Amino acid sequence: MSVWNPDNIKDVAESLGIASLNDDVLSGLSMDIECRIREVLEEALKFVRHSKRTNLTTQDISQALKVLNIEPLYGYESTRPLRFGEASIGPGQPLFYVEDEEMDFEKLINAPLPKVPREISFTELNIDQPSAHWLAVEGVQPSIPQNPAPADSRTQELVPKGPGANPNLAAISGADNVTVKPLVKHVLSKELQLYFSNVCSAVLDESNDEYRVSALGSIRTDPGLHQLVPYFVQFIAEKVTHSLKSLFVLTQTMQLTSALLDNKSLHVDPYIASIIPPVLTCLVGRRLGSSPDPLSHLPLRNVAAALLGSICKKYGRSSHTLKPRLARTCLKHFLDPTKPLGANYGGIIGLQAVGGTEVVRALILPNVKEYESLLREPWVDEGSPKHAEAEAVLTALVGALQALEDDTLGLTNGHANVSDEEERRRFEEKVGPLVAERVFQMNRPKLVRALLEA
Repeated sequence: MSVWNPDNIKDVAESLGIASLNDDVLSGLSMDIECRIREVLEEALKFVRHSKRTNLTTQDISQALKVLNIEPLYGYESTRPLRFGEASIGPGQPLFYVEDEEMDFEKLINAPLPKVPREISFTELNIDQPSAHWLAVEGVQPSIPQNPAPADSRTQELVPKGPGANPNLAAISGADNVTVKPLVKHVLSKELQLYFSNVCSAVLDESNDEYRVSALGSIRTDPGLHQLVPYFVQFIAEKVTHSLKSLFVLTQTMQLTSALLDNKSLHVDPYIASIIPPVLTCLVGRRLGSSPDPLSHLPLRNVAAALLGSICKKYGRSSHTLKPRLARTCLKHFLDPTKPLGANYGGIIGLQAVGGTEVVRALILPNVKEYESLLREPWVDEGSPKHAEAEAVLTALVGALQALEDDTLGLTNGHANVSDEEERRRFEEKVGPLVAERVFQMNRPKLVRALLEA
């Protein structure tokens, strides 16, 4: 039996022109109405609990109706909880109404008037065009006559807001003298500030290896560095951005990044998106360092590739798009003919570090022959710096292809005849003459068979 009074349904039906309803229909409609009201109230109470409140407001009912895809009720919005009064119009017939707030006209009349809005100002040179001024510069409001004073801003924040709010109520209630507390900032203790400055100076100290190793070891093992993680991430990004000509600084920032990731007590997941750009810069950057040695930047790229592989292995499961995005970036720098050979080298070792043998088989092997055409010109010019870089790129390319030798099944027994002309021709057509010649010089018949069958 429903608690909803069937007489209410009968009254509504009569107002719509339905003279009589069956008692079973009235009972069914009563139960349906009760079920739907209970559903709306349950959804509204969820908003109350999530808002950490104990009283139910009309906004909770409106939000519940929106969640249930029901048109909300209009005319019941209020910024303050409604107070209902009860009046009796007869025996057993209470009437509930919303109590209006009583206002003292004397206080309302004597309340200070709000400030007059500023008039539109014009420039002295041309009165037809209004003047412009800065509202804020880098988040700070300039102290000029056109901008409101800080005291006015705090007063404006205390004014009640909302469709049913009265601006004069703040002055009546005496809220114009309320002091606003400043926003809470991230404050570091003096010990952490001193630790951060000493570690940063030690990491970049080229003259004291012991001091530098101790600082990196402390970051790798210290469990109380949670508050300093965003500062270290920002420090790494700034040093990589402004020190592209210093291989020492770039290498130390990668070591610092590795130490942060090795610390098991730190939660670095939210900062991975900020850590990856500096690592990619050290991996596939166009110009790294200012040394005349054309191969001086290769150790830095190797460190960055190892670091990128560690990031993918540790955080690849939490972000399903991490590996595809990194592989796409490395592949772009590997195949781009406008990039220098150092960037191509970083793309090759980066692809191998990100995806292992699967990426080598799917992305590197099908593009080896196409990329080999980019190596022919610097390869012919022996003795030049580009020839040394081409030699390093070819070595990295063959090294990545060697990963397929152990991954291919069915090659443990038997040997391929590398001198066979037909097999040599097929191999050269697949990987190109430069790579084929380097593999033949290594005398690796299993590798040849693995690449042919891959």
